[in-house]
Amino acid sequence: MNKTEVIARRILGWKLNRWDRWYDFETGEFIYDCDFQPEQNLDHAMRIVDRLEEFGFTYEAKSQSEVYFNNVAGTGRNLAEAITNAAYSVADNSTVPEEWMHYQII
Repeated sequence: MNKTEVIARRILGWKLNRWDRWYDFETGEFIYDCDFQPEQNLDHAMRIVDRLEEFGFTYEAKSQSEVYFNNVAGTGRNLAEAITNAAYSVADNSTVPEEWMHYQII
């Protein structure tokens, strides 16, 4: 799985509907891979920030290329990439709270 897939599944709670799109049960919408590019699109990255804040993480941007979610850092060439990298670290390093586990595809 790539970063976007890990974030979509473990943070946003989306389910893979078919090879090229996700389904968001909360909004009832389909999201195509090409329509969710958090490393390139700041609005998409901020959707991740909002979700992590809902789960109690504190977001802090140190600069346009470095951010933190609590004590988990992420860097990138721009803010969107830094957010995506930090969110991936949160999701991939099992620092995700137990109640998130129901979002995973098993």
